[in-house]
Amino acid sequence: MSMQFEELDFRPTPLGDLSLRRRRVPSLGDLDVFEIKLGEAFLMSSLFTRVEEALAEIGLAGLESHELDVVVGGLGLGCTAHAALQNPAVRSLLVVDALDAVIDWHRRGLLPLGPKLTSDPRCRFVNGDFFALADNPEEGFDSAQPGRRFDAVLLDIDHSPDHLLHARHGSFYELEGLRRLAAQLKPGGVFALWSDDPPDATFLEKLAAVFAASASRIVTFDNPLQDRESASTVYVARLAQTE
Repeated sequence: MSMQFEELDFRPTPLGDLSLRRRRVPSLGDLDVFEIKLGEAFLMSSLFTRVEEALAEIGLAGLESHELDVVVGGLGLGCTAHAALQNPAVRSLLVVDALDAVIDWHRRGLLPLGPKLTSDPRCRFVNGDFFALADNPEEGFDSAQPGRRFDAVLLDIDHSPDHLLHARHGSFYELEGLRRLAAQLKPGGVFALWSDDPPDATFLEKLAAVFAASASRIVTFDNPLQDRESASTVYVARLAQTE
């Protein structure tokens, strides 16, 4: 296979064919770019990780505890998880992903951040459906501690609340789904969400109906392939400090 392009792994999944690819981009100084594709859709590229990092930075910024328990929904290239672990207040991190192949890529070191995540004792991978776990507060995200609550849940799976990887995710973004997620947060806990779409007033209204405070942040980043600036959205919602 050409040194300019290599398929590192390919697996069929219930959501479609999943592939991990590495390509060298001569126009960017022979930079190695890692890509994850699901079917014909690009899920992630290591060229565009700023918003994934910002999701953790913004989501954890307002939390005052020095012992934060955090859930990341969606492992991908590991950027959100890695950014969360850069916060010294994080004492535990559960990273939930429905695709065991993605977890395996990190454990095998096929992705640059894999060794950093797997060697950090605070980080644990959970192979499971984030949305099913979010929908069941009695059991929750941590099978070792049913009903455990967290300081923050950071979600990066669907393209946006309206553009879903699977239709069954849709109920999560409705009021009852958000309430069940909120039940797994500690008082003052934060839910933060990445979206590839501009801020949506309807979704902000739903967040405001469930959380004490909510807002959207536009995060811009350089797009070297198109020689322009691009933007995504980070939603942040926070529960009241007392129940």
